[in-house]
Amino acid sequence: MEFEAGIPIWTQLVDEFTRRTVSGEWQPGNRIPAVRELAGDLGVNPNTVQRALTELERRELCRTERTSGRFITDNTELIERIRVELAQSSADDYIRSARGLGLTQDQAQQLITESWHRHDHDEPESR
Repeated sequence: MEFEAGIPIWTQLVDEFTRRTVSGEWQPGNRIPAVRELAGDLGVNPNTVQRALTELERRELCRTERTSGRFITDNTELIERIRVELAQSSADDYIRSARGLGLTQDQAQQLITESWHRHDHDEPESR
């Protein structure tokens, strides 16, 4: 994972862990890798991962079980709601950008359709 300058790493991790959850990479009810394992894989301080996971827990996307670790929520309705919210935010950003470029709705939709078909065989984006 590459981190953007100027944005706290822990907030980027919250976004990444949320993406992993809503995309199904981290399945409902499954155990989240240990803090040290995640930190090693991502090349960041364990305290940074801990802070991100604490925020995920605050948002109820995961829960801690005292002796077993952290687990993704079983609340699939919450996961789906967040997935839709993220997609809606991306759609809103695209519409603002397309309008700013002077595209019509038909032109913007045509670009989405063409791009969608170009990416039909792509793997889901991993950051």
